[in-house]
Amino acid sequence: MAIRLIAIDIDGTLTNSRGEIPQVNHLAINHALDRGIKIVLATGRSFHHTRLISDNLHRSVKLILNNGALIKSSSGETLERCVIPKATAAYIIEATRAAREGVLMMFDEPEKYELVAEGIDWNHPNRQTYYELHQSIILEVDSLLDALSHDPIQVSFNGSVDAMRALAEVLTSLPRAREFSHTLTEYVHRDFSLLDVLTAGCSKGATLQRLSKQLAISRDEVMAIGDNLNDRDMLEFAGLAVVMGNAVPELKSRGWPVTGNHDDGGLAKAMEQFVFQSM
Repeated sequence: MAIRLIAIDIDGTLTNSRGEIPQVNHLAINHALDRGIKIVLATGRSFHHTRLISDNLHRSVKLILNNGALIKSSSGETLERCVIPKATAAYIIEATRAAREGVLMMFDEPEKYELVAEGIDWNHPNRQTYYELHQSIILEVDSLLDALSHDPIQVSFNGSVDAMRALAEVLTSLPRAREFSHTLTEYVHRDFSLLDVLTAGCSKGATLQRLSKQLAISRDEVMAIGDNLNDRDMLEFAGLAVVMGNAVPELKSRGWPVTGNHDDGGLAKAMEQFVFQSM
């Protein structure tokens, strides 16, 4: 069956190690769009961060953001939103207090604030760039509970790989764990990990499944490509899953085809091999 939709992770997949979109990836995406194939960028990034990349494509694509919490158009229109009930968010913040350093909350409320942070260390070596990039949309508070006036789309933690794995186990063991889902994105070479908490049933894969249904596209007509743990259920949903050569070992062990790495045009190679050659 022909591929009609390609879901593409951004960091480590669409972009290279310098955070740029290689020209071969630009050409492959344009080639797909010109042939009526829908392109979805599926990322853990916020819209504020993703727009820097999506604008460079100069084409209209759908965006799955915040690891599945939002679907937006390239222009920023919210098409679907999954929120965490504020009572659940408050429970997560309180229940993890002894097991984490800092915590962020994301909102899809541009007219109010989009990112609320507690206890920012602006000079932290692994977080400084992120904080600086989002500085214009950050509200820094002494306590997140004081800013929890409406439902967030995401509660996020970050830290060392071991610390975030331990925190993920804490979240899984909580009495109210059925109220939310969580996903890890790990950068072992930097000993840095992101742990994002969403409402129950929300993830890149679940949101891609809903979007595909809305577009009347079956899973057999969906290709997904990614490199990190937060891409796993998106890859599991797709009829055709491809992992990057620079992917984490867990994804490579699943038996999915492996393409080149992100500095070698691996995305474009996968699209050529699995999509264009069969058209």
